[in-house]
Amino acid sequence: MYKTVDNSFDRRANHLLRSLQLCGGCVPLHRLQFQFSDSVIQTLLDKEVVQVQNTGRGFLLEIAEDF
Repeated sequence: MYKTVDNSFDRRANHLLRSLQLCGGCVPLHRLQFQFSDSVIQTLLDKEVVQVQNTGRGFLLEIAEDF
């Protein structure tokens, strides 16, 4: 059997990256959890495309410097 590719998952991940770029590279994590699933965020974290920063008042999701 052929392995199917989940294009909708890739589109959501790309949409999240575009949203981060439009917002200056970082967004409060709590704001994204209603728009994007945890699995999309976790996949980008695993690929080291984004990173989480603890500000002391909350968490920011930001584009990784190496990306």
